[in-house]
Parts: sequence; structure tokens; C-alpha cells
Amino acid sequence: QVQLVESGGGLVQPGGSLRLSCAASRSIFSIYAMGWYRQAPGKQRESVAIITHSGGTNYADSVKGRFTISRDNAKNTVYLQMNSLEPEGTAVYYCNIQAILPAGDYWGQGTQVTVSA
Repeated sequence: QVQLVESGGGLVQPGGSLRLSCAASRSIFSIYAMGWYRQAPGKQRESVAIITHSGGTNYADSVKGRFTISRDNAKNTVYLQMNSLEPEGTAVYYCNIQAILPAGDYWGQGTQVTVSA
């Protein structure tokens, strides 16, 4: 069983930055994609950023140019650097790993990000 542990959330002022981290509890030998999603109160969960096994990235239009997803394969860790945060970015952020070996669609427990003055 693979567990994902997220960290880095918190309260930040508009225009500020946060870096989220998500580490797997055990080695994942083959990963299809890693990503970050978020769910704001009263809204559906949405994709924020995804990085594929080949290094390709995809971002939601609302975060392009401000957020950067990266990964450390040796540590089975994925990061989300968030700059120029806006109040609309307030949400619970979840990391996700779609793995081939061990096969599975793994989710973190979520970390709260609040952007407020």
C-alpha cells in the first residue's frame, strides 16, 4: 500500500508564495503521472498541474505562469511551487500519483492553502 504525505500548506497573503511537497511512503518503480488537484469550498475538485513520466507538464489556465510542478524521482516526491497567489487559490490541495508498478491511483490526504490578507 502506498501512502502519500503532503506538506507545505498554510496561510499566505495575496501575492505571496508557498511550496507544496508530496512524498510517497514507499518506492514506486514506475509512474505514469504525478499531479496536484484542488477543491475549493462548494466546488468540484479540479486539476492544477500534472507532470508525466516523460517530464511533460500541463497546467490549468488559471495558474499558468505562476505555478510550477516538479518531481524528484529518487525520492518519489512531487512539488508544487506557487507564486503570486490569489484569494481564488484558497482550497484544499491534493497530490496524486498514477502508478504502474505498484499499480494504483494514489491520493494524499490534502493540505489547506488559504490566501487572505
